[in-house]
Amino acid sequence: MRESFTAVLERNRTLAGGFATEPYEVAWAAEARWFVRTLERTGTGTLMRVTTQVSPDGLHWCDLDPEREVAGDLVTWESSGFGGWLRLKGAVEGEDGGEASAKVMIYLALKS
Repeated sequence: MRESFTAVLERNRTLAGGFATEPYEVAWAAEARWFVRTLERTGTGTLMRVTTQVSPDGLHWCDLDPEREVAGDLVTWESSGFGGWLRLKGAVEGEDGGEASAKVMIYLALKS
């Protein structure tokens, strides 16, 4: 029987500038899918970019996937070929480098 679990890595967190989510141990999972729900944006031309990162130990990180833009209220994508740990790193920026923030929910859905 397959198992599944959805971890809420960020709940109603306001992000500004660079950020990284808490790492999550995923060695047991065969499938991983990210969901980023944007609840609120402030600033002009607010743009959020994220990159999925992988780690062998939850301490040292490298990029797994290319950077992607989070546009819209709910964005999802699949990650494959991951190791023991996953997290997202990213940045929230305003138009022309101006100040901006985004209030988000970030979920990681896993299946064995």
